[in-house]
Amino acid sequence: MSGAYSRSSGLVQRRTTAVTTATAEISGDELDEKLNGEVEEDHDSKETRLTLMEEVLLLGLKDREGYTSFWNDCISSGLRGCILIELSLRGRVELEKAGMRRRSLTNRKVICRNDQPTGDVLLDEALRHIKETQPPETVQSWIEYLSGETWNPLKLRYQLRNVRERLAKNLVEKGVCTTEKQNFLLFDMTTHPLTDNVVKQRLIKRVQDSVLSRWTNDAHRMDRRMLSLIYLAHSSDVLENAFAPLSDDDYEVAMKRVRELLDLDFDTESMKEGTNELMWAVISAMSK
Repeated sequence: MSGAYSRSSGLVQRRTTAVTTATAEISGDELDEKLNGEVEEDHDSKETRLTLMEEVLLLGLKDREGYTSFWNDCISSGLRGCILIELSLRGRVELEKAGMRRRSLTNRKVICRNDQPTGDVLLDEALRHIKETQPPETVQSWIEYLSGETWNPLKLRYQLRNVRERLAKNLVEKGVCTTEKQNFLLFDMTTHPLTDNVVKQRLIKRVQDSVLSRWTNDAHRMDRRMLSLIYLAHSSDVLENAFAPLSDDDYEVAMKRVRELLDLDFDTESMKEGTNELMWAVISAMSK
């Protein structure tokens, strides 16, 4: 079956629409930081903290209209990939051991490492499904199950419903967006226009800097959360929104470096010391 997340490794052509906006990182409790095994970048304590899912959605939301493009059929599965990586970065799930024969990322199963709730409803719902599922399933299978893109009717109960709307409500609660009703001739739709330009501008600036002024030419020296965001934003077809405001020269450099990341051998990258294997497994599944 061809999952909704399948897409070519090529990059989309530049769009001319300007994007105004950006944000910060999610907050994690002390346990999350210990389980994560890494120290995330320090940010202003007053800065709004967002999850990977919220950051990808925020990049995709039209500032004034308050909804994602009707033509974007990638963001749904992209958000499920965000959920798996977020759980991994918080130390809740991991890939099973590779074994002596060194199985590929796509063949290894996702297992629960710690079942303590994260405090995020979507994350905890996904974590509960992963914990209760025996035998364990692969990353690719979980993206299909959580997005409802599966032919197995017994797995439909794993689907996370109304993910975009629930994430948008989180952004409203954090003061980044507001809620409005818009009429589209035949139906009314709830939208979430941007109210805090600073948060989105910071997010966009961080994404731009990661492939420009702070580029390291080594994926393993990049912040894991930012590296994941770049890959998942590309898979969700919203990365272009962060690069649209750049000058032509900076745009070309940014896209060239993203291509370099997309061309990496993900199985090889996952074998390097101190890496997050589940992160690379999700990236591999989403980049097909």
